[in-house]
Amino acid sequence: MTNTEQSLHLNYSVITEMIEQKSKVLDLGCGDGELLRQLIDKKRCTGCGIEINQQNVIKSIQKGLSVIQGDIDEGLKEFSDKEYDYVILNQTLQSTEKPDYVIDEMLRAGKKSVVSFPNFGYWRVRFYLFFKGRMPKSKMLPFCWYDTPNIHLLTVEDFFDFCKERNIKITKSVYIKRGKVSKNPLTRFLTNLLCEEAIFVIQRLSEKNS
Repeated sequence: MTNTEQSLHLNYSVITEMIEQKSKVLDLGCGDGELLRQLIDKKRCTGCGIEINQQNVIKSIQKGLSVIQGDIDEGLKEFSDKEYDYVILNQTLQSTEKPDYVIDEMLRAGKKSVVSFPNFGYWRVRFYLFFKGRMPKSKMLPFCWYDTPNIHLLTVEDFFDFCKERNIKITKSVYIKRGKVSKNPLTRFLTNLLCEEAIFVIQRLSEKNS
């Protein structure tokens, strides 16, 4: 298993653990549908996915999943308010054109939302940029500057600030560093410095936890 495959395996496991049994889920940017498949198999979830890449849509359908082709930057107008228990945006936020609008739509269509992204504040990323003077490459950020789909790189600290400004409550957070879930509680500064990937469960501050 490659480093990328190991990272995805851990990522899927963490998100699957976050989702409650028999939840109705909407997976945005669902790729080949593997996370959605695991949620259905392991948590008896129902729901569907949205994916912009036609080949990934075909792969998902071949797995027996309900996946439609669409651009999440255009919103989720076809879905009613609070239609889903969870709306998931896994490793896709940084590649959206309008991340603030996408998150607003997630919180409208879902009672809760799960958001994960690579942390651009990770110390190795800072080190790479500072000392090599080039855009960083890693297992979490494997692309070159000219072919990367990532257009809105962000840090854990950025996300905390965003949620505070938008009246969004973080109800759960998991941080991954060096291919493992970080079990030791850290300050926000150290979390921003040491974690490679962050996974959050969020909802509107005015809404009660279900």
